[in-house]
Amino acid sequence: MDAPHVVGIPGSLREGSYTRTATRRALDGVERAGGTAELVDLRDYDLPIFDADHDAAADAPDLATTVREADAVLLGTPMYHGSYSSPLKTALDYCGFDEFEDETVGLLAVSGGGFPTPALEHLRSVCRALNAWVIPHQVAIPKAYAAIDDGEIVDDDLDERTLVLGRRAVQYADIEPDPDSFESDQNVGAE
Repeated sequence: MDAPHVVGIPGSLREGSYTRTATRRALDGVERAGGTAELVDLRDYDLPIFDADHDAAADAPDLATTVREADAVLLGTPMYHGSYSSPLKTALDYCGFDEFEDETVGLLAVSGGGFPTPALEHLRSVCRALNAWVIPHQVAIPKAYAAIDDGEIVDDDLDERTLVLGRRAVQYADIEPDPDSFESDQNVGAE
């Protein structure tokens, strides 16, 4: 494989987004490991709430193509009400098996409070249902207001963990996929 191309999608639309900062840092890890990196800023896409009758709406085909052509995808999210964000949910709804089946996916979540573990678990479930291969290493950044300052991760341990996520995306970009998960054929909404 040539240098793996990794796409990072932060699921936050906020201007000073901690999620975007952390996703960019993971993409730094991609580049340090010899891959190419692309930040997909959902603010640049017109993605109305998903309607299965109009699944090619607005910029959805462009987003799907970008994800499909990547060798690995990093998904970042702020934790909202114990789960991942609605902008990321909408983006994922416009994608499906064509974009995620056998794709290597890394997960990252931030929160203003405690550990954003539920958001990571929910994203992992969605990715497994789409037959993606989810990197075991993941990044949880609690109390993001203290861990990220002026566009940089200031906690050295979290910074290294975030860089490692990017390296793992490159390392496992061409991993041999596992057999389909049991639930994948039940997920008709993604077909």
